[in-house]
Amino acid sequence: MSRKRYGLGPWFGSFAGIGIAGLIASPIQAEEVALDEISVVSDKPARNAGPGAAGPAPKPADPVGVLPVVTDRFSTVTVVSGAELARSQPTSLGEALFDKPGLSATTFAPGSASRPIIRGLDNHRVRILENGTGVQDMSDLGEDHAVPINPLINDRIEVIRGPAGLRYGSQAVGGVVSVENNRIPTSIPPGGVAGRVTTGYSAVDNGRNAAATVDAGSGNVAVHADAFRSAADDYNTPLGIQRNSFNESQGGAFGTSYLFDRGFVGMSFSHFDSVYGIPRISSAAQRTRLDPVQDKLQARGEYRPLDGPFAAIRFWAGGSNYRHNEFGTDANGVEGIEAVFKNRAAEGRIEFDHVPVETAFGTFSGQLGFQADRRKLRISGAEGGLLRPTDTRVQAAYLFEELALGGGLRFQAAGRIEGNRVAGTQALFPSNFLPDGPGDEPVESRRIRRFAPKSASFGALQDLPHGFVGSLTGSYVERAPTSPELFSRGPHEASATFEIGDPNLKPERARTVEVAIRRAEGPFRLDATGYVTRYTGFVYKRLTGFTCGDTFDSCGIGGGDLRQVAYSQAGATFAGAEIASQIDIVPVGDGFAGISAQYDFVRAQFDDGRFVPRIPPHRVGGGVFLRADGWFAQLSLLHAFAQTQTGTLETPTPGYNDLKAEIAYSRPLDPAVHGLSEVTLGLRGTNLLDDVIRNAASFRKDEVVLPGRNVRLFLTARF
Repeated sequence: MSRKRYGLGPWFGSFAGIGIAGLIASPIQAEEVALDEISVVSDKPARNAGPGAAGPAPKPADPVGVLPVVTDRFSTVTVVSGAELARSQPTSLGEALFDKPGLSATTFAPGSASRPIIRGLDNHRVRILENGTGVQDMSDLGEDHAVPINPLINDRIEVIRGPAGLRYGSQAVGGVVSVENNRIPTSIPPGGVAGRVTTGYSAVDNGRNAAATVDAGSGNVAVHADAFRSAADDYNTPLGIQRNSFNESQGGAFGTSYLFDRGFVGMSFSHFDSVYGIPRISSAAQRTRLDPVQDKLQARGEYRPLDGPFAAIRFWAGGSNYRHNEFGTDANGVEGIEAVFKNRAAEGRIEFDHVPVETAFGTFSGQLGFQADRRKLRISGAEGGLLRPTDTRVQAAYLFEELALGGGLRFQAAGRIEGNRVAGTQALFPSNFLPDGPGDEPVESRRIRRFAPKSASFGALQDLPHGFVGSLTGSYVERAPTSPELFSRGPHEASATFEIGDPNLKPERARTVEVAIRRAEGPFRLDATGYVTRYTGFVYKRLTGFTCGDTFDSCGIGGGDLRQVAYSQAGATFAGAEIASQIDIVPVGDGFAGISAQYDFVRAQFDDGRFVPRIPPHRVGGGVFLRADGWFAQLSLLHAFAQTQTGTLETPTPGYNDLKAEIAYSRPLDPAVHGLSEVTLGLRGTNLLDDVIRNAASFRKDEVVLPGRNVRLFLTARF
């Protein structure tokens, strides 16, 4: 299979020409285009916005460079704005979130297969959503699998920890990554048409990005269209080129909605396809690569009655077909498909907001919701032995209730109950995970596991003097084991593992206490959280110390290079903190110069004293910034300490320093004259010290180094 070339040079040249022409033109005030939106992650019921509104009042856009702090939710929320995404231009969700406090990424294949990690938790404990429904991919099955989302076309990314995760299921025990875009439009832009074009070029990998979105409408009909293309060659590191690290992707979507006085209903279709390499010495030699393709259909709507018991009724629905091939070259140099992974999934959710109820204690408001999911996994080809076909079904109901007592004090209680059915083929391995001799393979049989996870949370939110808000939350969450954790039974060449599930796993239980203090207004902004989580029956991938070939009878005899991994359970405690702050110090023009700082850590330890493997290290950072008269500039340094608290058979990871710098200029324009409302042009540098950066949370940290010194040129034009 040949590597595709998209030829983004002409795109970039055209867009850059538009941007430079706009920047030298005469400025006038750009029209502010505010799109009504409905928050899909808020842990507070939406208020009725009045007649004619398709959604609640739009979220005000933070000025460029201002730390976004969310103070009105019981959960801890990290926000990455669309403006920041346009400047940093990540090509994976993991890359977009990697350096945020409390967040990291798997970086298995940087720039492509890099899934978010929240507080040291990943895969089956982190749920990824797009516009309220699951991403419906296979990235939770293996670290080598990419998330089929390109961040460039999104308006906002929110990462939610805490009680709000109960809305989306027990698989969100670690947190939720919610990607928001306007693929199902909720309003018609002023003037009838609005859009943006983003493009960029990065030096470290010859990376070329281009994305465009258009929103339009008239009368009661709104439409949306978007498209993107990204391509990058093998990237450079301080140790040389990281072979087989190329990535290419393209896709787009079309959506339409019908808007009426009390709500809207809409749907969208999206397509994503990609091809990327797996960086590793043996993977590069075999030219191992994956080519995920996904087609997805989503629907969404809301109705706000004028009277009756409900203030709002909302629904979300989505279904998709996902598939990827894993290519490689055998010992004879013959290239072929080693495995075909398929996932068919569907999900639906409906919520009812009851009208606020006044009581002697205060005002009650809340939501009742119902959810149903189904997922069917299939793996064929040479790696079909990794997991026999599985079928997972989930039905759930949940309730959120909030009591506002006055004086800025609010309480929230939430609960969820699920019914999980996981059907698959179990394989019974010896307790020592070693064969008795040649031809010894595990006995297989059909098995269905049923679980009824129950979860509950309670929280308090209090307004404090000087604009501070404090919160205290506690939660109890049960998580049902997933089909890969239960039924895995063979080789996975792309990740170089031989995975063994445990069909007798028990539900995982997590008890969390979290305290936070935040401030969003004024010159000083702060978002600080501390937490402790106690797990009973924590499920993890345990390296046994043996290696295997493609069959179980080869394990332990030194004939293969696949690391044997067994899913196991143990009690564990996670404790940590995440702090982000920013202060405006000196007025400059219409803005300020100031300083920023961040710190985060997570300590994860089993009850017997062993450390949980692949945990991100302590990190501390800070910098200076300037935002004034359309200019934004910043210089920051993030230091990661060495990770020496390693799991069994895991090696220590050295620390690193990531020096970043950025300068950008935004100029408002007259659309009647230039056809554009605003143009932003800038440069962004990362890892400017060209430090060797290894990710302690990655399976491949000893072989895969993150990109070296990089400078990116970026441009965004709005109309």
